[in-house]
Amino acid sequence: MIGKTLGGYFFRRYTAITVWNFVGIAALVFIVTFTEIAGRAGDLEGFSAQWALGLAALQLPIIMQQVVPFVGLISAMATLISLNRKYELVVARAAGISAWQFLTPIALGAFIFGLLAVLVLNPIAAAGFSRAQTVEAEVRGAKTRANTDNERWIKQRTESGETVIGADAALEGGTELVRPVFFIMDQEDRIVERLDARRAWLRDGHWELNDVTRRRDGSAPETLETVDVPTNLQPEFVGQQLSPPEAVSVFALPAKIEVARSFGLRANAFAMHFHSLLTLPPLLVAMTLIAATVSMRFARMGQSVTVILGGVLAGFLLYVVSVLVKAFGSAGFVPPFVAAWVPVVVAMFFGVTFLLFKEDG
Repeated sequence: MIGKTLGGYFFRRYTAITVWNFVGIAALVFIVTFTEIAGRAGDLEGFSAQWALGLAALQLPIIMQQVVPFVGLISAMATLISLNRKYELVVARAAGISAWQFLTPIALGAFIFGLLAVLVLNPIAAAGFSRAQTVEAEVRGAKTRANTDNERWIKQRTESGETVIGADAALEGGTELVRPVFFIMDQEDRIVERLDARRAWLRDGHWELNDVTRRRDGSAPETLETVDVPTNLQPEFVGQQLSPPEAVSVFALPAKIEVARSFGLRANAFAMHFHSLLTLPPLLVAMTLIAATVSMRFARMGQSVTVILGGVLAGFLLYVVSVLVKAFGSAGFVPPFVAAWVPVVVAMFFGVTFLLFKEDG
């Protein structure tokens, strides 16, 4: 077995490279995000550089959570390539240490990195994403609703007719809406009233709208301080329909899924997001095995840009397949558990098979 000293050395090398890669990519993402926000919202009333910097900081964790698999792949490849260039892997293999032994501490580091991303980064990302929706909605409210692309819509039916509800963001599990719009219809499905509000809160049996602009057919708009709209909706249903899964932390997802299903909702998007988070640590281990296939070729045939690009392409294809299958799982075509775990298991089998073929013939 590989000694603790050598295993610890490999683990520390992987950890240091991962930290530097994560910080470097985070800095690049922050700059790009700030530039994109400034270009998209620079002409809005209330825009300032401080606001854009704050919004970019709030969005940074959720973006970094999405690029964690690539950070893991790049870090594993960089670690193994650097060890090869300094002939450290050559010496280790000459001493009788197999690929499985020197890959174990690196795979362990990848697994721990995945756990930290799920248990630490995800709650921060969920809170930041939820807050970013509110901050962006406040400034974006200066635009007309026809230009707002991120609204989500639900429909409620009461004794008086139907009401179509849209909002820039849903907070507090669906009990608070940011810049909502209510289209109230009569029994013949004709729009008889439109209500635009700054905020709306779901109370017991009604929506409480604040700072409302009411528009009725044939009459001038009027401004009201508060308006109550009857409803029979439950917070779980509103949150399921209006809140994106990314706004819920991994610790709150199981309860949210269970409550949503108790109301007869499928909750596929939230279940898919939950299982995707659970598969992140083994996904990083699979990325490490893919990186190892590249390093094995380096050890035998010398370094090649083509081989490096091949490893990056393999990791990218794994990520694309995972995202594609995740879309099927969120839509309900594939069970979320299957959609989340099958790509990871297949990738791990591929990496193990390749290493077995190269190591053991």
